[in-house]
Amino acid sequence: MSPVVDRQQAIEAEGLPGQAELEAWVAAVLARHDVAADSELTVRLVDSEESQALNRDYRGRDRPTNVLSFPFESPPGVALPLLGDLVICHPVVVAEAAEQDKALADHYAHMVVHGTLHLLGHDHIEDEEAEAMERLEREILAEFDIADPYLVTQLDTQPAPHRDPEDKRPDP
Repeated sequence: MSPVVDRQQAIEAEGLPGQAELEAWVAAVLARHDVAADSELTVRLVDSEESQALNRDYRGRDRPTNVLSFPFESPPGVALPLLGDLVICHPVVVAEAAEQDKALADHYAHMVVHGTLHLLGHDHIEDEEAEAMERLEREILAEFDIADPYLVTQLDTQPAPHRDPEDKRPDP
């Protein structure tokens, strides 16, 4: 059984991932966790304005960001297969892929894997958590023959793609 991915496209642009890609990337994450294979999540592909508004309203950062994760919190005693929502900003992902000399599809895969791990409770606030999360990301992306997304970053001494370059604190 495969995950249920509600793909919402709020931007017209080239290079957006398709339904099958999103489902494959999410399924690879879910296969490593004790969750139903048919879990549901929304992936919303947006422009800079929507990303900035959400980032400002929910995280207090008035700028667009690559991926925002909104985990679903089930009411007590109610079991639902909902994981939550990912909001991915296409212009930011395109710019990061170009800056990091990565294929756009590979960077999208990384953002979906990274965001889905957040929906499952992974985080990178503490160094130990960040290392564990990044290790999982590398392993999952390797299943798709995608190179270590942090290798280029480390060699270039740029902040990792999910870290905020302005305040050096990792995004939650």
